[in-house]
Amino acid sequence: MIDLLPGIQSTASALNAERIRTDVIAQNIANAMTTRGADGHIYQRQEVLFESLLPQGAGNAEGLGAGGAEVGVRVAADSRPPRLSPDPSNPGKMIETPDINVHREMTDLILSQRAYEANLAVAKSARTMAMQTLSIGKRV
Repeated sequence: MIDLLPGIQSTASALNAERIRTDVIAQNIANAMTTRGADGHIYQRQEVLFESLLPQGAGNAEGLGAGGAEVGVRVAADSRPPRLSPDPSNPGKMIETPDINVHREMTDLILSQRAYEANLAVAKSARTMAMQTLSIGKRV
């Protein structure tokens, strides 16, 4: 069978990975000043780790071009300890807050958005090329 959209699985996988990354960044921003969570512990900043997963048979001649690589996503807790911040309700006291830099998170959010847009452009281009390929036989 002819695959008219080669690599669309890897593009879809990358789109899903960037969606997960955006969700994690939003969660980090929302909890930037959370002192205690429902479990009683300080919120720990989450980070997204990507890895490339090659499909079975990608190393031989038959597997080349048969689906492309997928993006594996793993969410892990950041190992940085919490930072001390002044307690607004109790002058002179310090409270522990998550070590989350909102500016860094916003920069990561913009990068994730740009990567998502780039992968979406790849999917749209692949669709356009496939439609043009199908219309070759219709031209008279």
